[in-house]
Amino acid sequence: MTSENRNMILAIVMSMAVLIAWQFFSGVPQMEQQRQAAQQQAQQQAQAPGQAGTDAGALAPTPGTVAPSASGAAPRAMTRAEALARTPRIAIDTPSVVGSVALKGGRIDDLSLKGYHETVDNSSPIIVLLSPSGGPNPFYAEFGWVPGAGSAVAVPGADTVWTAPEGARLTPETPLLLTWDNGAGLTFRRTLSIDANYMFHVLDEVDNATAEPVALHPYALVSRHGTPHTLGYYILHEGLIGVTSEGGLHEIKYSAIAESRSQTFPSVGGWLGITDKYWAATVIPGAAEKVQARFSAAQTGNELTYQTDFLGDAVTVAPGAKASTDGRLFAGAKVVQLVDGYQQQYNIDRFDRLIDWGWFYFITKPLFLVIDWIYRFVGNFGVAILAVTVMLKAIFFPLANKSYASMAKMKAVQPEIAALRERYGDDRVKLQQEMMEIYKKEKINPVAGCLPILIQIPVFFALYKTLFVTIEMRHAPFFGWIRDLSAPDPTTIFNLFGLIPWDPATVPVIGHFLMLGVWPIIMGCTMWAQMKLNPTPPDPTQKMIFDWMPLIFTFMLASFASGLVIYWAWNNTLSVIQQSIIMRKNGVKIELWDNVKSVFVRKKKPKAG
Repeated sequence: MTSENRNMILAIVMSMAVLIAWQFFSGVPQMEQQRQAAQQQAQQQAQAPGQAGTDAGALAPTPGTVAPSASGAAPRAMTRAEALARTPRIAIDTPSVVGSVALKGGRIDDLSLKGYHETVDNSSPIIVLLSPSGGPNPFYAEFGWVPGAGSAVAVPGADTVWTAPEGARLTPETPLLLTWDNGAGLTFRRTLSIDANYMFHVLDEVDNATAEPVALHPYALVSRHGTPHTLGYYILHEGLIGVTSEGGLHEIKYSAIAESRSQTFPSVGGWLGITDKYWAATVIPGAAEKVQARFSAAQTGNELTYQTDFLGDAVTVAPGAKASTDGRLFAGAKVVQLVDGYQQQYNIDRFDRLIDWGWFYFITKPLFLVIDWIYRFVGNFGVAILAVTVMLKAIFFPLANKSYASMAKMKAVQPEIAALRERYGDDRVKLQQEMMEIYKKEKINPVAGCLPILIQIPVFFALYKTLFVTIEMRHAPFFGWIRDLSAPDPTTIFNLFGLIPWDPATVPVIGHFLMLGVWPIIMGCTMWAQMKLNPTPPDPTQKMIFDWMPLIFTFMLASFASGLVIYWAWNNTLSVIQQSIIMRKNGVKIELWDNVKSVFVRKKKPKAG
């Protein structure tokens, strides 16, 4: 390998290292701080919950205004149970979710996910997604009507108490009918239905018994009180999200909307909501419905309220007639198969982008689909990742084979290259000309050695993204001590992998640096072996960098998802085997054992005299 090739590879690898290092030194400490803050907040809520919003705390569905508090005074802090108990409710129960609908306001504001727990321990609490106003962390969805311009007609609002049939429950088999009479000739009916997973259907109807036509605008919103703790990773979007026909995909951070306060887009169909890493709540108008979609934030008491909402065109209800509008609410886990299915079933524009596949969507999503397909046969995502690595090696085998063969030929002509360097000295132009003649004669591509790394980088980041954002990888076990492929290896050499009863993670500031597990060490060894497969670089600086790089990457990747580290270790192993076979086939000496031996065997000093 020439020094030019080596410099190119070094530049690529170091660029990759800078990105990983930034994530390691910036993202990981920030995540640790936020995790501790979240734990403290949870403890405080369990003892004495902080100030929450009011029932009327949602932003008004018309742009630029905020609904005032019902009393104008801050409410008493309540627990979630107290907030749920202060209004009559209708139970929600499906195979996937459990919760309730508040008859006051008709809000869907109580929802927990049966299939997902807070930790890998199935006895831990299930995930709470939606919570009522008045309690900790309000997060809810609301549908309704807004009077047309200049109209003072009474419509149901946040304080409206709807009527439900005796013994009503919302299940996949039993829809829920809510009714309310405004006392002035308008009767409102709302029919809620839900499938076996996470999709609600909301049908709103109005009967006009007056002698005058009534114009009403349908609306729907998702509201979240307070700024939630986010992981803070640059590769993950958490915050407001949506797709509009005019603006395309919108991914708006909490900090961004807190600064701009409101962004409005006209749209036909689309969807919008608020997303966490694995969970989301989004409202979805009809595919052909014209709406004004809005992302907004407003100060309510001592916190910000974030909201996404859409306001439809006016619906005119003639005297003695009836009008209706319908929409949908997705509230649940962002399971790829479900999200894709909803997109096709209900013709929801780019609903699959609810999952943050990133800029490399065309690589990331297909890679996940292949892993998921293999998983259905082998029953283990870790094994599926290993199988996909072999498949990728097979797909790129012709290219990698030529690359490694060219590298082997490069090694074979190194004596000639060294002779040219001595002959032409500082005449770099002549040296390059003569080197190119040798490459041409031996049919060598001087940049071929870079191709395996160039191929590996986008696949690496695509797999990183896949492991990080897909809920299917959450709490997915491998073998042995790896119980969650999306989490770092929980073992560490600094307590002899659990033999010493001490947790290095508890060390202030540097605790996460000390979590150096078995798989990161295996990965570092395989990377070191791959480095040692090639001749020692003649330049001392390059030699030092290549010698230290496996150790640096071992510490860097120790905090990454264990599934990614396992992939890299396995990929390195396959690369070493493949390159060794090709080198032997081309009659080139395999430098691995000699280079390994040189590390442990000191050169004898020449005798004096």
